[in-house]
Amino acid sequence: MNILRGIHKRRRERLRRLHERNRRIRELLKEHGEDILKSENFRKTRKHIQHGTMTVHRHCMDVACCSLLLNKKLRIGCNKHDLIRGALLHDYFLYDWHDKEYLAQGKRKRLHGFHHPMTALRNAEKEYQLNNTQREVIRKHMWPLSVVPPTCREAWVVTAADKYCSLMETMGLHKGHGAQAS
Repeated sequence: MNILRGIHKRRRERLRRLHERNRRIRELLKEHGEDILKSENFRKTRKHIQHGTMTVHRHCMDVACCSLLLNKKLRIGCNKHDLIRGALLHDYFLYDWHDKEYLAQGKRKRLHGFHHPMTALRNAEKEYQLNNTQREVIRKHMWPLSVVPPTCREAWVVTAADKYCSLMETMGLHKGHGAQAS
């Protein structure tokens, strides 16, 4: 019986630590990105699928969380404000890249992976005051497709977090709930 109590106690403690970590992450997201999280256009990203069944909205939230965890675990020393804002806006392209009819219109004939960082940056600059670090995160998160590598820690961390989250979503190891109607 004592063995079972010890197992249950350790499990409860792990769950308590996980809950506390997630609460701190939610507080940081709200503190540094509340204007983004509440914006109408960011909420619209819930309608577009990113990878598999994951929405762009959930993907950006996951990349922001993963970026914070990487920064802390590896003791990289990123500016949390720039890290969070860049991660939330890194895929702010505001269209469904799976919609072939939409993509066939106008300038959308190029490959999405190559051009969406600049589209996301243009959209983000229309709505938010961005500093150079946040611009770099958005512009270079698709490295090596972006050719020029990131030059700041925040961009490297978001790039790594994005690759990890994208891989998990594409392989079906992290599933979303599909696009949501608003």
